[in-house]
Amino acid sequence: MTIPRLPRDDLTAALAARRELGPDYDEAFIETVVDRIEETLQARTAPEPAPRRRPRAPRAAAGERDHSLAMAVLSLLAAIPLSAIGVVNAGLPGLMFVLTAIVLVNVTYTFRPRRG
Repeated sequence: MTIPRLPRDDLTAALAARRELGPDYDEAFIETVVDRIEETLQARTAPEPAPRRRPRAPRAAAGERDHSLAMAVLSLLAAIPLSAIGVVNAGLPGLMFVLTAIVLVNVTYTFRPRRG
């Protein structure tokens, strides 16, 4: 963030205008210059806005862990030998049965009621 400065050209022009207008406008000139100085000081002392962060997913309660990744990995590891056994013993229907059972176990695990 850049620090705003009072432009010297603006102040010089304001002083020249004040001289041309005469002492009748001294008060208005002073108010204008003071306002500009206050704006500059406020801009310099204003806190920088905090960077935006993505909201995090809510964490599990204390003592409760999310084992979804472990369940997915174990399902894939179990699918290999179970698929082979299903294909050898029953062919395509055996494979479909094994894969359907693994999907049902994962869906049941995902949508189980939470304790809390």
